[in-house]
Amino acid sequence: MNEQELETIIEQTISGAVLTIPAYMDEIKENKETFKVEDPKEFVYGLVMGMALGLSGAILSAQETTPTPEEQIKVRDLVYKNIPQIRERIFNC
Repeated sequence: MNEQELETIIEQTISGAVLTIPAYMDEIKENKETFKVEDPKEFVYGLVMGMALGLSGAILSAQETTPTPEEQIKVRDLVYKNIPQIRERIFNC
């Protein structure tokens, strides 16, 4: 998989994860006693980052060859590059 394909997949993964933000925020508000979360926005930020890193890593791992440490770092860097946009979507809603 070339770098452009990887970046496109990661951007699609992040876009999908970001779309879940309103549903997670509503779920936490409706179930305060179950979640016992002090800051719902930080909690959702962790969920979205976990989804982005986990799904992107899974996609990379599904390739025919085992991902190299460099490829894994590249995935991390591509996800981290989107942190400002992810935080903006969460903390400005």
